[in-house]
Amino acid sequence: MQNKTEQISALIELNEELENYFRNTIIPQLFVDAHLILRKFTPPAMRQFNLQLTDVGRPIADIKENFRFPTIIDNIQHVIDSGDVLEKEIQTTDLRWYQMNILPYIVQTARKTNGVIITFVEITMRIRDLKEQEKLIAEHELLLDTISHDIKTPLTSLGLTIEMLKKLPEKGMARFPLLLEKVENSLVKMQHIIHDLTDSREQEHRYKAVEELLDFEHILEDVRLTLAPQIKESSAVIKSHVVYSEITYIRRKLRSVVYN
Repeated sequence: MQNKTEQISALIELNEELENYFRNTIIPQLFVDAHLILRKFTPPAMRQFNLQLTDVGRPIADIKENFRFPTIIDNIQHVIDSGDVLEKEIQTTDLRWYQMNILPYIVQTARKTNGVIITFVEITMRIRDLKEQEKLIAEHELLLDTISHDIKTPLTSLGLTIEMLKKLPEKGMARFPLLLEKVENSLVKMQHIIHDLTDSREQEHRYKAVEELLDFEHILEDVRLTLAPQIKESSAVIKSHVVYSEITYIRRKLRSVVYN
C-alpha cells in the first residue's frame, strides 16, 4: 500500500513539474498525444493561437484552423509514425513566419512514440531582414549588369573610334597623338575597373540569373543603336526577319549574344 502511495506521490510530483515547466515557458509549445489529442500547451501558445483551456482534451483536427497552417496534422502524424524530428520554416495564413520543431515524445519503457512536443519560434523579423538583403543583392546585380552592358558597350565603340582616328593624317595636328594617347589610356583604365567589378560579382555572388519574357525586336534595336557608328563606318546593311518576337531568356545574356 505504501509503495502504491509513493508511486502516486511521485506521479503527482512529476505532473506538477511538467505543469510548472509549461506555465513558465516563454515559447509557444504544444503537447499532442499519439491519438492526436491536444494535452497541454504553454501560455504563449494560448495567446498566439487563440487557444482556450477548454481546448485541452480536444482532437487537434477540431482546432487546426487556430494554427493557420494547413499541413500541421500531416506533420504531426509523420513524426509519430517515423519517430524522426521535423524542423521546418512555416508561414501561417496571417503572414507570420515560424521555425517549427516537432519532436517525438518517446515512452522509454515501451520504446514507442506516445505523442509529440511542438515548438514555434517566431522568425518573422529575420525573414524580413533576409528579404531586404536579397533586395540589396538584386540591386547590386542590376548595377553590375548596367556597368557591364550599358557602359562597356559605349567603351567598345569609343575604342573602335580611337583606332579609326589613328589612321587619319597628322598634318597640322602635332598634339593630336599625345591627346589620343591620353584618351586611350583612360579607356584602358575604365575597362580594367569594369572587369574587376564584374569579375568580383562572378566570384562572390554566384546567384542564378532570372529568366523573363523579352521582346527580341526591342533587344535587336537596342544593340543596333549601340553599334550605329560602326555600322555606318562599314556601310553594313542590317536585315532581320523575326517570326516570333517574344522569348523567355536572361536579358543580359541575350543582349550579349546579339551584340557579339
